[in-house]
Amino acid sequence: AHLHAAKAVIFAHIQRHENEYAIEKMCRILQVSKSGYYKWKQRQHAPETDREADRTEKKRMVSRSFRESRGTYGSPRVHQDLVAWGYTMSVKTVARLMQEQGLRAIPKVAFVTTTDSNHTLKTEPNRLNRDFTAEQPNQVWVTDITYIRTREGWLYLATVMDLFSRKIVGWNIQDHMRTELALDALKMALSSREIPESGLLHHSDRGSQYCAIDYKKVLTNHRCTLSMSRKGDPFDNACIESFHASLKKELVHRTRFRTKAEASHAVTRYIAGYYNRKRRHSTIGHVSPQAFEETYHQAKHDKVDDVAS
Repeated sequence: AHLHAAKAVIFAHIQRHENEYAIEKMCRILQVSKSGYYKWKQRQHAPETDREADRTEKKRMVSRSFRESRGTYGSPRVHQDLVAWGYTMSVKTVARLMQEQGLRAIPKVAFVTTTDSNHTLKTEPNRLNRDFTAEQPNQVWVTDITYIRTREGWLYLATVMDLFSRKIVGWNIQDHMRTELALDALKMALSSREIPESGLLHHSDRGSQYCAIDYKKVLTNHRCTLSMSRKGDPFDNACIESFHASLKKELVHRTRFRTKAEASHAVTRYIAGYYNRKRRHSTIGHVSPQAFEETYHQAKHDKVDDVAS
């Protein structure tokens, strides 16, 4: 398939220049047969067979999925999109169609620590202990801070993730790293979610923002148990670190933000409009966080109706 695709590119080049140079000479220089070129040219004007039309349509949909993911999906996630759209093909076929079109997902970036754990404030034990699972929403939240570069200077983003669905339930963007940065993200999460009577587990690193008295007070007032990573170990908070890596890969490192306002708007659109609502997540069955939560609540509602009837 790769050889045929390469020859098609050569033949298309010859066709573009056939009024400028002799076809026989171009075929000889480019090491393809003249008869092969004419057969290819004839096929371009012939009506597509059903099989060719099907392949063309699938290539178009593969390209659409890749484009809508901002160039971040590899073949497994593109395959999930096509299945959801009603197309039948293997992941291997998707990979081949992507390769033919030169579509390659952007590689992930490494974790970078941004919070400052060199302080004298009281820390908490690691109660989460790398158990990144939750049976229902608002059972475990994880949070962290990352940085975003603009031509006007640095911005800092604090996010709160619900481990059940990997949904970002709170975030705040500022040009400083004071306690309010993390606290306002937490308050957004608390105002938009319903904390169960049993409370929830809140996990962070040992940054001074999360150890601050004001931050801890808000948590305890909302029935939240505190948990913190071991010093200098980003893998204790791998899920939120992974989200920030995806944000950098899929948006920040691909954009030169002129202003802080431009960056803030773009990050908000990414979280609210793309990541939460559209981006497929392998941990939750290749659906978006929003879709995963909607399925959970619908199943819970149906179960109540069954019991009532």
